[in-house]
Amino acid sequence: MFSYLYGMRLLFACLFLLFYISLWGQRFSERKIGKMIQEIPALEQAHVAIIIEPLNTSKPKAFYQGDYYMTPASNTKLLTYLAAVQTFDSLPAVFFHQQDSIMHFKATGYPLLYHPFYPDPDLTSFFDQKYSWQYHPTRAKPHPHGSGWSWDDYAYYFAAETSPFPIHGNTLELIGSPTNFQFTPQAFEMEMVLDSRSKKLHRKKSHNRFYFNPNKISEKDTLYHPFITSDSLFVRLLQEQINHPVSLLEASKPEIHWEVLNSKQEAMLYKALLQESDNGVAEALLNMIALSQFDEMDVPKAIDSLKSKWKSWLPDPIEWVDGSGISRYNMITPRTLIAVLKKIHQKVGPDTIKDYFPKSASSGTLKDHTIKNVYAKTGTLKHNHNLSGFWFSPKGNAYVFSIMVNHYTAPTGEIRAAISELIRQFQKKLK
Repeated sequence: MFSYLYGMRLLFACLFLLFYISLWGQRFSERKIGKMIQEIPALEQAHVAIIIEPLNTSKPKAFYQGDYYMTPASNTKLLTYLAAVQTFDSLPAVFFHQQDSIMHFKATGYPLLYHPFYPDPDLTSFFDQKYSWQYHPTRAKPHPHGSGWSWDDYAYYFAAETSPFPIHGNTLELIGSPTNFQFTPQAFEMEMVLDSRSKKLHRKKSHNRFYFNPNKISEKDTLYHPFITSDSLFVRLLQEQINHPVSLLEASKPEIHWEVLNSKQEAMLYKALLQESDNGVAEALLNMIALSQFDEMDVPKAIDSLKSKWKSWLPDPIEWVDGSGISRYNMITPRTLIAVLKKIHQKVGPDTIKDYFPKSASSGTLKDHTIKNVYAKTGTLKHNHNLSGFWFSPKGNAYVFSIMVNHYTAPTGEIRAAISELIRQFQKKLK
């Protein structure tokens, strides 16, 4: 009997040891990860931080400098997305109040009015109604550009100005043609100057006079250039678009009872945020959140409120200043991004993640990543490239991960390939 019990104990001990060794074999030591990084030339001298963790536990399978602060770039949009889905059941597109033949309206921050890439037919139909329109400006205006944005980015679509009621994406669109050039909004045709010595299309930072060189614009070109926003310009552009009078009021009347037109384009807007990494959409969402909380588009106040609300589950404090991640003032640790990703999964579930997030080798900003079964957000600024998201393994296991590479000098394409290679090596071990 004694020998039988001893044998059973020995058997269980061996099985436990094998189980423990199996589990340990699925983990990557920092030394092992460091060696993996050293074997990839593109990562030489770069700052690299990595965490891979099962979705349903807090025990990382891989942890390498995961508590280091990194520049997140567009991984910042993960914070904006979480804040938006926690704040809104429905996205408000416009506030309005009908009074006989007059339609009063005011901004919610919603960015899709006549947007060149993301049309909202319901909002278009709303403004097609035959009213005399009266626009009530917001109490406080958001700053056109975020804190820490590069001053010379003003000429690029990705840095279009933020405004209370974006229109046409706050950009001029120029389409090349064999016979003439098409401008949207058409009001800017009067501001166009032919300049045979200039770039294809540009303007000076201080005013809305555009210069274009027809000799450099081909029939296939479609060019975008941000314009300087203002309430008066918004009213002018809207009036031109709808061909009905639009008045700009000095202040909103407090006695007005506002109704709200909610957007039916939630999926398109969130895909624009996550798959296309649209910065204008990201900044608009943060303005919408601020307005819903404080009745003014005070982004710093909204961010402070969100950081306070999330303080109980954030592993590290966040340095967070904008919605899009254009600012280099943003700093975050990979383990904080892991916590954010888990909150996103908890809020929206795997089906929405697979629908909204870029899919590796398939959609959005992950088209050029050759890894499999990954749904993740990229984040790129000059010398910084990151990838944070979800991996759903063929065996049904789910992981969250964040791989952040900062201060590299190799071409970004090589860094993208290096991140893909690291993920492939992790995937071989983590089934």
